[in-house]
Amino acid sequence: MKKKENNLEKNISRLVKLTADSDKPSEAFTESLIDEALQELEQAGQGRSREGRKIDMKVTYKTLAWAAVIIVACGVIFSMLTPSLQKARRPADMKVAKQVARPSDDTSSLEPAKSTRDSQPSKIEYTEVGKKDDAITPKQPVKPVSTAAKITFTDGTQVALEAPASLRLNAEEKDLLQASRRIKAGEAGQLQSLARTAREVEQLRSLGYAEAPSLRVCLPRQPEPGPGGHRMAHGGTTPPNGEDVDAMFFKNYGVNPFIDTEDDHLSTFATDVDTGSYTVCRGFLQDGHLPPNDAVRVEEFVNYFDYGYAAPQEDVFSVYAEAAPWKFGQGRKNSYLLRLALKAQQISEENRKPAILTFVIDVSGSMNRENRLGLVKKCLRMLIKQLKPEDRIGIAVYGSRGRKVMGHKGLYEKDEILATIESLHAEGSTYAEEGIRIGYEMAEKAYKKGYINRVILCSDGVANVGQTGADDILEVIKKKAEKGVTLSCLGFGMGNYNDVLLERLGDKGNGYYAYIDTIAEAKRLFEDNLTGALQVVARDVKVQVDFSPDVVRSYRLIGYENRDVPDDKFRDDKYDGGEVGAGHSVTALYELKLWPGKSGTCATTYVRYKDADTRAVTEFKSTIGTDEFGESFDESTNEFALAATVGEFAEILRASYWAKGAKLDTVLARAQKLSEEFKDDADVIELVDLISKAKSLIKDTQETGTDSAEQSDFPE
Repeated sequence: MKKKENNLEKNISRLVKLTADSDKPSEAFTESLIDEALQELEQAGQGRSREGRKIDMKVTYKTLAWAAVIIVACGVIFSMLTPSLQKARRPADMKVAKQVARPSDDTSSLEPAKSTRDSQPSKIEYTEVGKKDDAITPKQPVKPVSTAAKITFTDGTQVALEAPASLRLNAEEKDLLQASRRIKAGEAGQLQSLARTAREVEQLRSLGYAEAPSLRVCLPRQPEPGPGGHRMAHGGTTPPNGEDVDAMFFKNYGVNPFIDTEDDHLSTFATDVDTGSYTVCRGFLQDGHLPPNDAVRVEEFVNYFDYGYAAPQEDVFSVYAEAAPWKFGQGRKNSYLLRLALKAQQISEENRKPAILTFVIDVSGSMNRENRLGLVKKCLRMLIKQLKPEDRIGIAVYGSRGRKVMGHKGLYEKDEILATIESLHAEGSTYAEEGIRIGYEMAEKAYKKGYINRVILCSDGVANVGQTGADDILEVIKKKAEKGVTLSCLGFGMGNYNDVLLERLGDKGNGYYAYIDTIAEAKRLFEDNLTGALQVVARDVKVQVDFSPDVVRSYRLIGYENRDVPDDKFRDDKYDGGEVGAGHSVTALYELKLWPGKSGTCATTYVRYKDADTRAVTEFKSTIGTDEFGESFDESTNEFALAATVGEFAEILRASYWAKGAKLDTVLARAQKLSEEFKDDADVIELVDLISKAKSLIKDTQETGTDSAEQSDFPE
């Protein structure tokens, strides 16, 4: 009995020592300790007899003392285990949804044939000026609390939990084992299984899982309401752009007014070759809906089309200018339309610089809509076919968290690249800030001087974890472009889409912004004009037009509201301009009112830009006089008429103040006539269809008397 007493006292001593430790005893140890103590008590009771055996009162007192101590010890152990048991308890209705993007190999598309058009560039005069190269380290982003179910490993690696929709996280081991089989081997180091206790690890090993490292499962938190009380559509804790709902996001930049030249004769803007607004609005119209007014940016409509400008043979840019009388809207008198354009030098595919491309792909739950992620995969497969042997591709993704999935690889590892692309699947909420930061880190490590070093973001733009607004995320990439790593944004999806974020990131990242809604649009970007999309020939391009107060009474720039540059910043080379790729063109439209009977130089256009490689600054100018104006609009070139038609269509769609009295009937009739001149241009043919759709939708809106403020101001 002495031995048993010593064992019991030893166990109690161990328990007391452990309760004083800052670390709690393991579940396995506490269970074994309770079993051993109860065993001691049971064996001690076997020496007593109910049949008249003499009872040693001394032993009885000791037994009672032991029992009391054991009861107290059990109480201590129970109080220690109760919080952890409550913490481990899962709500029965908490589920993790599985979302799968099914790949498709459909790469059929329409390849429009462009007609050859004749235009004469304006005379330009060059002036060489200074040089610039700055770099500033970005601010570290704030780490938010993750809201998606994820697994955290001993090495700190985290992956989102992929499981059937019917899986309950508090289910028996069978459900946990089924969930473990759905986690792909290699997604996070050596993980091949899911377990909560050491016993489950052993069971998993017995089923063939050789390695089951310790880990914990972090449950998703129910999304918090936004400022307006609305729930996040796809999880997350922060509404995109600080708004109260996460649906479609566009920004109203206003409409440029008429400006009297006696008040301000200078008009300054940064070039813009983005086309996202046009393709987004095209998607609305093709789906039978009028686009929101704020979705329409006139310059992106105009710059979507090819006007056949001839590329320069020796210089970086050619300049084009044309003007003619213009009738648009109601009560217009003394109105002229001026078209100014730049055409960048062309670079053949053979002479394109090698590229190091880092794709940052949104794999959040919202990307599982409308086969968005599937379209991204098609684009990447299409791009790989166009790459050269020295090109490299790396891939980072972000859902609830950002992570690197593939280091930069060349075409000799094509099969591995394709396998990585196919393995992408949608999951969780949208931590765009972290994904972009990881992509930049990868791009900087792989950076090579003399190469195209580009980060390409593929997303619907709806960030809902961490920093979600354009201004906040811009802090992550601020000044990165000055180091030679640029950012381009490719938008995908409709119905839950953030145009504001993608458009601003593309501009400030010294890249561009395009929206891809079909495989045909992907072909236009990745096959027909890959060199122009990748290789920049001029950086920080700014345009300043000096209107002669003696000839021009007033003017208004049509579009470019969000690309405005203060006049005194034109020659400030620290001030951001636009980037122009090889073979790209930039077109701007002005409406002018002239002084009666006055003639002479109407406008002097100054263009200032940095060399893409040396950052040396060049400025040149070109002029246009009233003697170069056309006699009538009907006598202007077809290209001039096409730009005017597209601009008028956009002005009406966005319900511009200056479109009052303008009729889509007139715009449609001119577009139909132009389609005969550009019968081989699929974009012009499509334009006719879009104007016709818009005309019908506006008519239906007016007949039904819609209450929508965005749609009530459309001209008849």
